[in-house]
Amino acid sequence: MKVLSYNLRKHRAATELEELEDRYEPDVMCLQEADVSALPDRVDDMRLAAATDRNRLGLAVYYRENTFRLKESVSLGLKKSLHDIVLKPAHERVLGVQLHDIDAGREVTIASFHAAPLTALNSLRRSQIKAALEALEVLGPGTPTLLVGDYNYPVFKESLGERIRRRGYDLTLSDSRTYMRYRFFRGHYDFVTSKGLSIGEVVTLPQGSSDHLPILVTAGYRTTPTESIRTV
Repeated sequence: MKVLSYNLRKHRAATELEELEDRYEPDVMCLQEADVSALPDRVDDMRLAAATDRNRLGLAVYYRENTFRLKESVSLGLKKSLHDIVLKPAHERVLGVQLHDIDAGREVTIASFHAAPLTALNSLRRSQIKAALEALEVLGPGTPTLLVGDYNYPVFKESLGERIRRRGYDLTLSDSRTYMRYRFFRGHYDFVTSKGLSIGEVVTLPQGSSDHLPILVTAGYRTTPTESIRTV
């Protein structure tokens, strides 16, 4: 299973979606900072599963119809930063979908996430991550889960990873940095949180017109806690 995550930088990179779909053939695409009203219902062989509707800059998830069936979706507003209260860029910061994997005959929960901006504290982003995971546990109880997106968490990632592991999840970074807009604000900002899945690799793709670089996650289902990746 391949999942692509991309912060479109205020929708500027939306014109790249068809090329990304054609070149990397993801099974699911998770988008952040999208102008939802301008998104197509389809990107080649992928269908729009769900999108937020209360954001100035929204979230969206596409899925490949010959691989999955859409069962349910949920979007959630998380604890707000001062930036959110004043400028109101985003009310809903997590969008999750529960999909039925046709070949595997099982459900999987996948979500697009966009944490509060760098003006907020890491403690607020940790609260948002916790609330997002709790919402996904309600959406797909007991199912393999993948939360991808823009975590806006440039420092103390090791501490964040430990906190996430205590909740029964894994935190995975990509093979190279994912944010390259400013000289002093470069690094890994786009993460993967998973449970019940073995992450084969997380690859940073070439930069387009966004300040974020897309990431491509390769994952497989775990049938036992110690099993290595089973590709699907």
